[in-house]
Amino acid sequence: MSIRILLADDHNIIREGLRTLLDDQPDMEVVAEAENGHTAVDMVREILPDVAIIDVTMPELNGVEATRKITSKCPGVKVIALSMHSDTLFVTEMLKSGASGYLLKDCAFEELARAIRTVVAGKTYFSSGISDVVVEGYLHCLSKAGTSDLDVLTHREREVLQMLAEGNAMKQIALKLDISIKTVETHRRQITNKLDIYSVAELTKYALRQGITSLET
Repeated sequence: MSIRILLADDHNIIREGLRTLLDDQPDMEVVAEAENGHTAVDMVREILPDVAIIDVTMPELNGVEATRKITSKCPGVKVIALSMHSDTLFVTEMLKSGASGYLLKDCAFEELARAIRTVVAGKTYFSSGISDVVVEGYLHCLSKAGTSDLDVLTHREREVLQMLAEGNAMKQIALKLDISIKTVETHRRQITNKLDIYSVAELTKYALRQGITSLET
């Protein structure tokens, strides 16, 4: 039976290229594509693929939050992060969210295929471009008590923060998240109070520093 794969990346050309390569594998089949995190989560819940390949920096809902939702709601689905970022922050957050693998976008396709087969077998896989120092740093963080500034936000507040940083108005956020404008305003107030940041410009800078959103999205 083929390994059923979902591709989530906001760049069409990347999804199309990966689909062609993966579908050429005798034991793999791309069953769905998503261009943002929200769509990826919805599709995973509906289709239940074996593996979801998730871009870390996507609009509306980034790969970290999408992975957290997927692994909590559909624990049988393995997530592989695919990113241009090798920073400790991105790797750590994806692993904390439940990703089984992390690959850099400049890796060879053969490595991606190997990673897919590895995580389906119940193991983890890290790109050769991810240094041992990054993994050791993550393990060190796990052994330490305490939280970062970002940890004070709920998952919903992180979603709202990302959408604010990406220039969405209150009404747009309410529509996309299917909540009331009043609820969005409440989330924004809680975000600003918790972070002690009160302007959209500063919130955007914070979101970029924390990897919640990216200039590429």
